[in-house]
This record gives sequence, C-alpha cells and structure tokens, in this order.
Amino acid sequence: MSGPLAGLRVVEMAGLGPCPMAGQFLADLGADVVVIDRAADVDISQEINRRGKRSVVLDLKSAGGRDAALALIARADVLIEGFRPGVMERLGLGPSDCAAVNPGLVYGRMTGWGQEGPLAASAGHDLTYLALTGALWAMGEPDRPPRPPLNLVADYGGGAMFLLLGVLAALWERERSGRGQVIDAAMIDGVSALLALQHTLRARGLWTDRRGDNWFDGAAPWYRCYACRDGKFLAVAAFEPEFFAEFLRIAGLPGDWVGRQMDRAAWPAMAEAIAARIAERDRDDWAALFEGADACAGPVLDWEEALRHPQMAARGVLARRDGLIQPMPAPRFSRTPARAGPLGRRTGQDSAAILAGLRAGAAPEGEA
Repeated sequence: MSGPLAGLRVVEMAGLGPCPMAGQFLADLGADVVVIDRAADVDISQEINRRGKRSVVLDLKSAGGRDAALALIARADVLIEGFRPGVMERLGLGPSDCAAVNPGLVYGRMTGWGQEGPLAASAGHDLTYLALTGALWAMGEPDRPPRPPLNLVADYGGGAMFLLLGVLAALWERERSGRGQVIDAAMIDGVSALLALQHTLRARGLWTDRRGDNWFDGAAPWYRCYACRDGKFLAVAAFEPEFFAEFLRIAGLPGDWVGRQMDRAAWPAMAEAIAARIAERDRDDWAALFEGADACAGPVLDWEEALRHPQMAARGVLARRDGLIQPMPAPRFSRTPARAGPLGRRTGQDSAAILAGLRAGAAPEGEA
C-alpha cells in the first residue's frame, strides 16, 4: 500500500452512506481497510466506496464470528461503524469490549442524531438530519418546499468528513498518550458546524430567515445560475465587486451596477436583465468568453462533460475505470501520493486469506 496512511489498519463494519465513504478515503490514502460483511457473495463491483478494501464475511451473532471480529480489532488501529446506538454493544463489540483487547483502538461511531438524546434510537436519512439543523430551511425557492441538495451535505459533508477529522485527530493524540478513544460523530453536529458563516451573517443582520432572500441561496443576481439559449446553464458567482465588474464587462451589462450590488431592492431588475442577456447565447459561447477571466462565471456541466473538461482532465480529477466514472483520491500529497485501489468484486472475497492470517497470528495486508 502507498500513501500517507500506509501501515494503518482499519476495520469497517459494513453499512451505508458516510461510514463506507470514510473507509474509502482511508483506503485511498494507503490504509489497509477490512470490511466486516454480514452477507456473502453480494456483487460490489460498481461500489466506488469499496475501492481498495478487503472483505470478510462473519456471523457476528455467533461466538465464532464475534471472536474473529475481536481478533481483527485487536490488531487494528481504527474501527469505524455506522449502526444505531447500542447495536455494537448487543453484538459484544462495543467500545468497552474492543478496548479490552486493544486499549489503543480509535473507535469511530457515525450516526445521524448522535449517541444520546430523544431521537438517538430513531431512523433517519440525510434529509431528515439536514432538516433538524436549520440548513434545509434555507435551500430552494422561496415559494416552494425546501429542495434536497443531493445527499452531499449531511451524509458526507457533516458525516463522513467529521468522522475522518475525529479519527485522524484521535490518532495524533494517541501518539502522545498511547491510548485510544471513542469518536461520536453525528451528522447534526457536523452540519451545524458547517453553518458557522450563515450564523455569523445572520447575527450581523446580513442573512434573513426567508428562503431565497440571501447572498448564497439564489436571491442575489450575482450568485445564481442562468439559462442559456440552448437550454443549458451558466453559473455566476461574482460576489466580490471587482469580479462582478468583470462579469458585467464581459456580459455587456451596465458597469454602474457594481455600486448597487448589495442593494436588495435592485436585485429583481438586475436578475431579469442578466437572465435576458445570458439567454441570447449558447452555454459554450459564454463559457469561451468567461474562460480565464476573473468574473467567477462558468458552465454547468453534466457528468460526462465534467470528465472531459480541460481543467478536470489536467488534474485527473475523474477517470473512467472498471466501467464507471470514478473520482480520484483527494487531497494530493507531495511525497506520499494516494492511490485509487481496485474495486471489490464480491463480499467475502478475502475471507479465507483474512481468517487464515488470524489463525496464524497476524492480519496479512493486501489489496481487494
């Protein structure tokens, strides 16, 4: 394995959403990630979150399966799980059970609501977690219900990324203390942390509680998307006055609008005029005009177009591998580059090798 986390051993309890993504990122960065699956021979050949991982199938309700899981955990640096509170304890794999065999274990727990509170044991998904934080209220058109922002914000932004932050911070602390600890990563915590700017603007009177009425929610004419002549779209994010001035210059719109950029009363007329102007050309015509300019305007691309865009291609952000478009590892490292491992094939494909390694007294590292 290569990457800055080479040599780190991670056990991941199979699940959905942010926990598998966190495990994929750890594997991309060089960690040896073993997924404990519950069902054998399930096709995982198109699951990017399985990239670079190994899979072992264990019956965790049996004594033998639990013992094998504990043997893996005893040799691991990190465990990540995304079950409801209490599930791992009922399996005999809770934090105290694992600490008994591995006091240095970093135990990462990923939930939507957290480990305590009146909703802790309740089901939920990205949208319901996002709804509780106040963030969803601000998304969408003012006269329509809030619009889901895919499942990027709670599952992955507030979930997987904060789980990773907690795990890596705990590993750093373990270098000094020699002790592991439990990470309680809740999506409602993470999303709320991401809202620091909005809470700041609201406190300063610069953000209202009305949806579609603010700088970054589609109300401002200089921060929204516009339809082009061919039915495609141009994204405009000319927030700073100098960028707005450049946008207006290239678009052929009145330059004196810069002085009224923050005048909310002027926004509707500005937006109408910009929309009419953008509708006069095809998207790619506008893209050519704005390319390289400090106007913060550019084309809204579909999946295939994003793969081919010169900037995306120059960095190799996306690649078509194993029959599907995959994002390549991020961020980049100067000395220990990350690597996108192969996709898995079937759950349990590495069971024999992993269990043989446990019987031999070691967990052999390898690739999926």
